[in-house]
Amino acid sequence: MRRNMKWAGCATVAVALLGGCGGGGGPPGVENYISPVLLIGGAVDRPSAVSLATLAAKPEVTQTVTFDSGTTPQTHTYIGASLWSLLGDAGIQADASRKNDLLSRYVLATGTDGDQVVFTVGELSPDFGNKASLVAYRETSYGFQGPLGAGQGPVRATAPGDVKDGRYVSKLTGLEVFASPATTPGVGGGVSPSFKVSGAVTAPVTFDLAALQALPRISQAIGTSTYTGVSLWTLLNVVGLRQSASASNPTLSMYVVATGSDGYRAAVSLGEIDPDFGAKGALIAYEVDGSGLRASGMARLIVPGEVKQGRSVSNLTAIEVFVARSGGS
Repeated sequence: MRRNMKWAGCATVAVALLGGCGGGGGPPGVENYISPVLLIGGAVDRPSAVSLATLAAKPEVTQTVTFDSGTTPQTHTYIGASLWSLLGDAGIQADASRKNDLLSRYVLATGTDGDQVVFTVGELSPDFGNKASLVAYRETSYGFQGPLGAGQGPVRATAPGDVKDGRYVSKLTGLEVFASPATTPGVGGGVSPSFKVSGAVTAPVTFDLAALQALPRISQAIGTSTYTGVSLWTLLNVVGLRQSASASNPTLSMYVVATGSDGYRAAVSLGEIDPDFGAKGALIAYEVDGSGLRASGMARLIVPGEVKQGRSVSNLTAIEVFVARSGGS
């Protein structure tokens, strides 16, 4: 039924999406059903223009989420297609010469109002962060069932687990994949005694062990080990983020790339670790189970709650902070 797009009265998916039946052999606004509502591009093999028909032809996912909008708690049940599956259809490009190169890449989600939000590829990947974001096209909440309202749709990105709704991009029009512009190379491997924080910060700062130990100390249990160090969010705010004064939630379009001495890289979005949004407790560890990291260097990025620990970068040499914009900067 979905793929053949035959108008069989009010039983079609199109009617469910558009709401109601009209005369003339099909629902009103059927051109909106088959016209593109979302563009997927950037570093992908198959750029695409996605319509509501395309979304409806994919496996339907129902997702109930709770978040604060302003100071008001809300619960919504959305119906849509997996955002990750749409990226998979497009084919995310990666550099085969770099180990886990996908983990240094990010997705920029853009709405018609100009809002831009970063999700890293590692955050979304089922193998790593496994954030089950949707491109939602219907809602069944508070007794309402039907297409998204004018303030949200026709499609909306979801960010399940976030505290507030800043990364629920309404009126979503674009998903662009980019390679990070990180410039710090590896140094051939080996134990790194320090790392530098640079990029969109007030001034570059280099941290050695003593400088890290002077910051507030936290611990995280990862598997069978307990890591101790400094919250990545705290570290970035100690250094000072250079943020857009005009953006309502400037951290949501920012991300960091951590680089190890061997050149291994992984990206983390600031929205993912901001306590107001993703609230993921990533840390820069300098101890494991009460002892130094030894072969992992003076400091290691630890991202908790992952399926696999591919975004945990040992022997840190650099943390570069970026503001994403359409075009890949």
